[in-house]
Amino acid sequence: MLLAGLDAGQTSTRCRVSQWTGSQWLIVGEGTGPGVSHLAAADGIERFQQAVRSSVSGVDVSGVGVIDAVVIGASGIEQGTPLQHQASALLADSLAVAPHQALATGDERTALRGAFPDGAGIVVISGTGTICVGRDGNGLEHRCGGWGWRLDGAGAAFDLGHHALQLSLRMADGRMPDHPLRRTLWQALGCHSSVDVKARVVQPNFGPADLAALAPLVDTAASEGLEDAQRILDHSAEALVDMVSAVATGLQLTDPAVVPHGGALLHLPRFRATVNQRLTDRMPQAQSCTAAGDACDGALQLARDLMIRPR
Repeated sequence: MLLAGLDAGQTSTRCRVSQWTGSQWLIVGEGTGPGVSHLAAADGIERFQQAVRSSVSGVDVSGVGVIDAVVIGASGIEQGTPLQHQASALLADSLAVAPHQALATGDERTALRGAFPDGAGIVVISGTGTICVGRDGNGLEHRCGGWGWRLDGAGAAFDLGHHALQLSLRMADGRMPDHPLRRTLWQALGCHSSVDVKARVVQPNFGPADLAALAPLVDTAASEGLEDAQRILDHSAEALVDMVSAVATGLQLTDPAVVPHGGALLHLPRFRATVNQRLTDRMPQAQSCTAAGDACDGALQLARDLMIRPR
C-alpha cells in the first residue's frame, strides 16, 4: 500500500510517499514541485495539477506500486466547501486515484495533524499569511484567522512588511524622524523615492509575498533598537496570541500545547521572541512545544484515515 502526503505553498509543493510493509510504515521518498495559487485564479487549476504531478513524479515508486490514497494540504481550501470538493476531484484525477481516496484540505489542518497526530493541541502559523487551528481530545477542531491578506493579515509576514513600508513613507515626508530602515526597505524594492514606492506597489506583479520579503528587515531593525519597528512586531505578536487564546477558549483547553509554524516564526528571531513573551504574559498555562511531525506527515496521517474509513 502506497500513500502520498503533499504540502502545497505559494512557492513550492512538497510530497512524501509512505509504504506499508505489513508491519510498519516506511518512507519511500520525497519530491518537490512548483507552488499553487487559489483555484479561482486565472491559472489556478493548471498550477494545482502541475504542482501535484510534478511533486509526486519526483518520488521513484517504480517496482513499489501505485498511489492508493493521497491527501494535499493547501492554503485557501476551506473545510466542507465546493472548493474543497473541486480540489479533491482534481487531486484524484491528477494521480488516477479513486475519488474516495483523495482529499484536499487546508494546509493548517495537515500541519495540525502532523504536529499532534493523536492528541490535543494548537498550531499557530505565521508565514506570508497567518492562521491558527486547534483540536481537543475528542477530535473537535476550531480555527481562527486565515481569511486572506485583504481582510485579516495581522500576525503575518506580509503585514510586518506592509506596516514597515507605511512607516518608511512617514519618515520620508517628515512625519517621523528618518532612519536607515527606510533606505533599506526602498533598496529591497528597487525604489529611490516615495513616488517610486507608490508606483511599485500598484504593479500587477506586486503582492503579499513581496511585502513578506521585507519582514526580515523589520525584525533586524527592531533587534537593533528601533522602537517603531518593535511596535510593528508587538502588534502582530498580539494578533497571533489573540488567535491562540480564541482557539483555546473555543475548545476549552486550559493548558494547551502550542506549536509555532511558518517562516516568520521560524526565521525571524526577534519576532519569535516577542510572540513567545506575549504568549507567556497572556497565557502562562500554555506550553510552547515542538511538533511531532510536519505538514507532509500530517497529510500522510489523513491519507491513512481515508484507507480505513467506511465508504
